[in-house]
Amino acid sequence: MRIHAIQTGTVSIRPNQREGQGTGYDRLLHTLTDRGWTEPLPIYAWVIEHPEGIIVIDTGETARTAEPGYFTPWHPYFKQVRPRVTPEQEIGPQLHTLGLRADDVRWVVLTHLHTDHAGGLYHFPKSEIVISRRAYQLAAGFKGQVRGFLPQHFPTWLNPTLIDLAPRAWGPFPASLSLTQSEDVLIVPTSGHTEAHMSVVLREGGLTYLFAGDTSYTQQLMLDQKIDGVSLDATSARHTLQRIRRLAEQTPLVYLPSHDPESVRRLEHKTPAIIHPTIQHMRVPAEV
Repeated sequence: MRIHAIQTGTVSIRPNQREGQGTGYDRLLHTLTDRGWTEPLPIYAWVIEHPEGIIVIDTGETARTAEPGYFTPWHPYFKQVRPRVTPEQEIGPQLHTLGLRADDVRWVVLTHLHTDHAGGLYHFPKSEIVISRRAYQLAAGFKGQVRGFLPQHFPTWLNPTLIDLAPRAWGPFPASLSLTQSEDVLIVPTSGHTEAHMSVVLREGGLTYLFAGDTSYTQQLMLDQKIDGVSLDATSARHTLQRIRRLAEQTPLVYLPSHDPESVRRLEHKTPAIIHPTIQHMRVPAEV
């Protein structure tokens, strides 16, 4: 199998979004009133060349964010983000550069429906789009816009496969769903950043890869159990980070959140979040 990281531009956010300050709704207020900016953070999508078909995890951002009126104009959150994406940085052209075609992608799995994860959906009209049923409901219509989603920009042809994770425990997670028949690619619940957020697990070559969406903005924040500044359900967010850390303690886990500048280096070097004694001398580069 080959795993590719595709960077669809960058986004700058408020430092208080990356690492939340305060508790409850105060955390969101601190984010909305922060006047600082982070450095430009990568916006990663992921591609797995799997024997059962090509899998894309998140679609990254679209260059249309530069168009006047693309963001819901009355929503205060969109004054807190600065995306920078050119047309050639979108996921479709980048797949072509890798020698792959968007039309050949079997599955597109969305960790959640924020625009920097779903903005490139329109490249995949022939793929099976896999979305949490609850996440899709929360993103719909005017209420979805209030929650910070952009359903007005979802493709008109979008008819996703809506999933409910079965109460089938996997590792520290209370539910899971196998995407592949070989059961080496699983979807697990990771609510927190958004309700019904989910992550994708790949087990390959003695390692476990977690394509983690926005469970945290960096690996260190996950290890330190720091919740971001937009998670409204702190309990769910805390449980998610605890489960991920527990998984990293149980098995060599390559942790790949979508905005961590170090994610690609960890993928290339197969570097686990916590160095286990049996693999501390491993230096086998991944095919990326």
